[in-house]
Amino acid sequence: HVQLVESGGGSVQAGGSLRLTCAASGPSYERACMGWFRQAPGSEREGVAILDADGSEYYADVVKGRFTVSKDKSTLHLQMNSLKPEDSAMYYCAADQFCPRQIRDYGLGDIPLKLTYRGQGTQVTVS
Repeated sequence: HVQLVESGGGSVQAGGSLRLTCAASGPSYERACMGWFRQAPGSEREGVAILDADGSEYYADVVKGRFTVSKDKSTLHLQMNSLKPEDSAMYYCAADQFCPRQIRDYGLGDIPLKLTYRGQGTQVTVS
């Protein structure tokens, strides 16, 4: 089955950059839709980005223009630039066989939270 392992988190000053990595294993057809969500202490989980199997990218409004999701073979990346203190959170990689069709009509929403597989997370702290 699919396993996801995140890395690349850390502490950075506001305005800085980090690149998160999600190493995926298991059947590729079960992780054709991949993305990221995050959760800060005391806050609800929040969808960040998704990369669909056809290469379409979807982002939360709060990260558009600053974050970029990409994929290299079995590895998903999240390039985070111009980081803000409010970006501090545990970041989780998620995957599923398909991205729900609604993403094409309604955007990212909370779809990353609903994907079947997820990793253990990597902490990002922006000060």
